[in-house]
Amino acid sequence: MIHFSFFEIVNILGTLSFAISGTSAAMRKELDIFGIVIIAFVTAIGGGTLRDILIGRLPVAWLQDNVAMTVIILGTITTIAFGTWVTKLNYTLFIFDALGLGFCTIIGIQKGMELQFSPGICIALGAMTGCFGGVIRDTLLNEIPLIFRKEIYASACIAGGLAYYGLLYFQVENNLAQVICIVFIVLLRIVVVKYQWSLPSVYFKKES
Repeated sequence: MIHFSFFEIVNILGTLSFAISGTSAAMRKELDIFGIVIIAFVTAIGGGTLRDILIGRLPVAWLQDNVAMTVIILGTITTIAFGTWVTKLNYTLFIFDALGLGFCTIIGIQKGMELQFSPGICIALGAMTGCFGGVIRDTLLNEIPLIFRKEIYASACIAGGLAYYGLLYFQVENNLAQVICIVFIVLLRIVVVKYQWSLPSVYFKKES
């Protein structure tokens, strides 16, 4: 019987969420099967790949982990199989993207803590892990990445990371603190989209 640690379960759920998010986004753009698979993979592993390169952990995690590859493939196939149902749900992409953001943020933070980085660096790694796969996905699909829009996206990762360290400061059990952090990020994303909260934008008006 296969046993997974709490961290491994979070990693699997994060990978699955972003694989479904990437597949959904690609299907809405009416890509072919090959295009859908590529978008699913880069969405699921993009953030983790950048993180591992920056911290010098090579080969990167997904090259050494058959579970991650299997999860991405199964998530992609399942989403395609229920394609008609999935594309009718307006919030499918949003919900799974929010879930992936929460799971992968805590994964990045934990990777940083393993290397005894400062809290600020760990939170930055968490935000990077959570956001960068979506950046690649949106760029390949010819859209402005969410992280560069007014929406509170990367800021949600940072807020979740700060909440996580706050919970650890008050001696909340680590696994419980991780769960609260994930839920906090997901709920924050839902709330900011529902009420259309955003960061201020700075731009110059074109002269007529």
